[in-house]
Amino acid sequence: MKFSVPAINLLFAWIWVLAGFLSGMIMGLRFQDDNWLGGYNSPKRRLYRLGHISFFGLAGVNIMFYFTVRAIPEPGQFLQAASAALILGGLTMPLCCWLMARNKRVQWSFGIPVISLIAGAALTIIRLTL
Repeated sequence: MKFSVPAINLLFAWIWVLAGFLSGMIMGLRFQDDNWLGGYNSPKRRLYRLGHISFFGLAGVNIMFYFTVRAIPEPGQFLQAASAALILGGLTMPLCCWLMARNKRVQWSFGIPVISLIAGAALTIIRLTL
């Protein structure tokens, strides 16, 4: 099965919704433990929650992208690059959050999803204004 822009972003979005449900279920098994991951306000626990919620937020971004591309007669290369950047950002955001929760020395990696998502949004805006 071959997916093209924007269908790949729609598929990615729904996979990320499912991943959000599953990660929430797994984390929910321990939420009642006040000391889990260092307590409710610990940086480690906050990063795990951020990784979990990023599944839903970035699924929403990819769904918006899907509808944006469908509204444009000729998407072109800007939106192909934007599609890849949004998927890369979506893939790496929860991963980076969980890695940073485990090891502060990988904080630099947070730039990967952030820069990818900024690029995806900027390329989409550029294409919309052409």
